[in-house]
Amino acid sequence: MPSEGRRRVIIARVSPELDCGRFPVKRIVGDELVVEADIFADGHDELAAILRYRGPGTADWHEVPMTFLSNDRWRATFTVTELGVWEYTVVAWIDRFATWQRDLQKRLDAGQDVTVDLLIGAELVEATAAQASDADAAWLQHAATSLRQGPDAIAVARSAELAARMRRADPRPFMAEYPRVLRVVVDRERARFSTWYELFPRSCSPDPGRHGTFRDCEAWLPHIAELGFDVLYLPPIHPIGRTHRKGKNNSLVAGPNDPGSPWAIGSAEGGHDAVHPQLGTLEDFRRFVARARDYGIEIALDLAFQCSPDHPYVREHPEWFRRRPDGTIQYAENPPKKYQDIYPFDFESPAWQELWLELLRIVTFWIEQGIRIFRVDNPHTKPFAFWEWLIDTVKRDYPEVIFLSEAFTRPKVMYHLAKLGFTQSYTYFAWRNTKSELEAYFTELTQTEVREFFRPNLWPNTPDILTEFLQTGGRPAFLIRLILAATLGASYGLYGPPYELCEATPLAPGSEEYLDSEKYEIRHWKLDSPHSIAPVIARVNRIRRENPALQQDWTLRFHSVDNDALIAYSKISHDGQNAIVTVVNLDPHHRHAGWVTLDLAVLGITPETPYQMHDLLSGERYIWHGPRNYVELDPHIMPAHIFAVRPRIRSEHDFEYYE
Repeated sequence: MPSEGRRRVIIARVSPELDCGRFPVKRIVGDELVVEADIFADGHDELAAILRYRGPGTADWHEVPMTFLSNDRWRATFTVTELGVWEYTVVAWIDRFATWQRDLQKRLDAGQDVTVDLLIGAELVEATAAQASDADAAWLQHAATSLRQGPDAIAVARSAELAARMRRADPRPFMAEYPRVLRVVVDRERARFSTWYELFPRSCSPDPGRHGTFRDCEAWLPHIAELGFDVLYLPPIHPIGRTHRKGKNNSLVAGPNDPGSPWAIGSAEGGHDAVHPQLGTLEDFRRFVARARDYGIEIALDLAFQCSPDHPYVREHPEWFRRRPDGTIQYAENPPKKYQDIYPFDFESPAWQELWLELLRIVTFWIEQGIRIFRVDNPHTKPFAFWEWLIDTVKRDYPEVIFLSEAFTRPKVMYHLAKLGFTQSYTYFAWRNTKSELEAYFTELTQTEVREFFRPNLWPNTPDILTEFLQTGGRPAFLIRLILAATLGASYGLYGPPYELCEATPLAPGSEEYLDSEKYEIRHWKLDSPHSIAPVIARVNRIRRENPALQQDWTLRFHSVDNDALIAYSKISHDGQNAIVTVVNLDPHHRHAGWVTLDLAVLGITPETPYQMHDLLSGERYIWHGPRNYVELDPHIMPAHIFAVRPRIRSEHDFEYYE
């Protein structure tokens, strides 16, 4: 037998809700969280429902009345106004007064005698008055008297003020509460909209062959800012081990001047809380972070929780590593690949708690140096419980911190890491090339429950990924993938210098590794090369900054094109004032043409109204009529249009109207 069998209201299918409330959804400061629920009861009584919410660290609930939509579905909203974890839930109850008022009106409409009904109403009002605040109690008691004997009893019974006061003072008998308190993690705007540039500091020297320094990196900041990037991501900046150091092109034997892989972290000079001495000092690094901030750029650091054989941890904490039967420490492997220069941590060590605390200390150390963004290397190779604890602990004190997950692994693993707390994630974008692949993948990311927790960050290349498309497509391929990344995703990144210069030579046929990879040697980049696509990168990023439609993902919609080599899609700003339509030729080798059929309702355009399509890449303007219009794109000139849609037009010749 239940403890309270008179509780009749059912609350179900609350949204947004992830995995029965196990994980929070994600939003940005200033967002409106829309909460819906199925709410119903037996019989025909009227119901009342409230959305409760509270901000970080507060005990008191705020309440918002929920509105009935249809088919027992209810909705309410609230705005998240500060960083941190917010909570929300739903309560509902039988609204006896609203039921009485509804039924009274029906009886009046039918011409029935309502003398007894007014007495019933008076009893309801008196009972509520007994529990109301002083001001409402006196008013309600007077209303109850009027219902019993006043000449204006009918008018009082039907009054909106009586309904409002009864709603405010309602004791909510037998109220049903949703059994779970749900959470929403609120991040800053850069968690949703960011533009990343990856750079190896050791390759920043203006002198070929010389190891770059943080001071050299400062000289790159104007260029990166001019390109329009707001996050500069640095691979590991720590001392690099010498034992089993890899040589050029990942050879097993390193030459005397080979710098080694930055991911082989640790040497006699220090570990994860030290900087490579050839880059400079910790003070130099702090100065670099401050100079970047002057250009509107945040520095993102790599979190690679692994060690070289020379790391101080190996000597000071051998219990943190796994040993093989021959007594040697187990190096990293992904059979048949071997990484003898890297020792993974043993997260199943009996000393796992000390290991967790030390890794938390490392993150906190770099936060204290001014870092608020971390790109996390291979998080899927460390325990899920560790990441949930680490991220939650860090964000309690530093809710502005952003964690980017570099987990190129199975979809469910990637999604689980996002649910655990990673702010953004790498995606499969680099390998989605055809129209059907792109449409299916990005519909999943932006139009399903996935969008509640997974924020994609699109990278067409990385130091580990030089796709076949880029290897074989020439300059047009780099432009195609740039424009797709920058317009499909609100956050995207480039492994910068190689992408600017369209570097496309693989280590070997069938390999996605770069020849002369910067992971194993110092490179010198000639950014003034005539092959550079830097001007287009700068133009695309300027378009992103100037058009709010491209600064979020949820309004992405695909439109029909009668040529599978062409893809068309739109985004609209939340206020509906900015609409962007992008059309891309996915073939880097050939000119393609086709008829684009736009869903005009999505764009807020009436079928009979002509509208202007302003190509923000070329500056050209076109007048389109109706949903179906012709496009033709030569990838050797420009493989895409990024159209700003101008729906209001006075005449086909009045282009100045749009300036």
